[in-house]
Amino acid sequence: MKTKNTNLLAQASAKSSETLRLEETLPLLDVILDLKQDIEAVTAEVGLKIMHRYMEQELERRCGRWGEQTHYRHGTQPGYVIFHGRKIPIQRRRLRQKAGGEAALGSYRLFQQDGRMQRAVARKLIRQVSTRDYAGAIDECLEGYGIQKSSVSRQWKAATQAELEKLCQRPVAPNLVALLIDGKSFGGEHLIVALGVDQEGDKHVLGLWHGATENTTVVRALLVDLRERGLDTEAAILVVLDGAKALHKAVKEVFGERALIQRCRVHKLRNVIEHLPKEKQQQAVWRLRGAWAKPTAEAALKELRATVKWLDAISPGAARSLEEGLEETLTLHRLGINEALRASLSSTNLIESCFARAEAWTRRVKRWHGAKMVLRWGAAALLVAEAGFRRVRGHAHLHALKSVLQKHSQLEPLKQAA
Repeated sequence: MKTKNTNLLAQASAKSSETLRLEETLPLLDVILDLKQDIEAVTAEVGLKIMHRYMEQELERRCGRWGEQTHYRHGTQPGYVIFHGRKIPIQRRRLRQKAGGEAALGSYRLFQQDGRMQRAVARKLIRQVSTRDYAGAIDECLEGYGIQKSSVSRQWKAATQAELEKLCQRPVAPNLVALLIDGKSFGGEHLIVALGVDQEGDKHVLGLWHGATENTTVVRALLVDLRERGLDTEAAILVVLDGAKALHKAVKEVFGERALIQRCRVHKLRNVIEHLPKEKQQQAVWRLRGAWAKPTAEAALKELRATVKWLDAISPGAARSLEEGLEETLTLHRLGINEALRASLSSTNLIESCFARAEAWTRRVKRWHGAKMVLRWGAAALLVAEAGFRRVRGHAHLHALKSVLQKHSQLEPLKQAA
């Protein structure tokens, strides 16, 4: 009986201790939440102390043992490190060589690297934080400087310049089956973007150039640049273009007959209805979309020619606009491509979504300072947009497009020999 009472007492004691621990934990959590800002400040101070310790260890290692020194301590000097997206002032240790002359601490240079500030600035500005609001968007756990709009602008300029160089120098993705090229006025300048689609359906931004699509020289230069970075211009490829004649001419000069050109239907539709009075525009839209929705190229071409006749009685200009490059709007039809994939590759809308992202970013920009600024902002926007790309709709049918292109590549040398 005594043993039983002892066990009961032990159980009761354990339960009371458990209750007590729970009661002690709850107030402690409240205290931690109240002191959260102070805790963050302490952790920031600890981070700075770790930086100081690294620099001190390097100083000791480079000075060496007594009597064997190769360097000497030389007091301190005001300096700074990059921490939490700002410059934090510190007293940096100085080091001199035994033979004379200042020696730099490698750890200090690392903690002071511009790249650290650039990445911090880029993370904020990519998320629509303006340079004027940057100071209010970062944690106030440490007093620092270098966060005024002029300093932030310099860091953003350096970061976007690096993005531009990355975009324009990286190799072209392999196994491309489609190439889309389009231009747009942006920030008072004209930019041209090339986007590739590989046989798995993944989209890749290939490059960004400054210049008008109406200029054949500029377009040829961008295609030659793509070739030098790995684009195979000896293999057949589907090329989706707007109606610019210079763009069409440059593609033919670089690719020859290996380029199967699909004229962008969105641009074509826009060009046609611009010639029409308002009361006829919607009817024209219905007729054109109905024609392109036909299951075969023959049926679509028949309907389009009937639309040309209908337009000619209303606006000869609209009729001529539709006739120009009419059959190139049906290239995917003639290749027998699936309807879902045809909808994805019959226009340059894949590039338009990238331009929409760039416009959303730049709506707060008050002043533009030439083409270089537009290129830098455009490159940053395109790379962020690329990170969120999904595979094109109908990508399961890209193997059929690949097969058609391979057959075209094999036939082309025979045609030239004949």
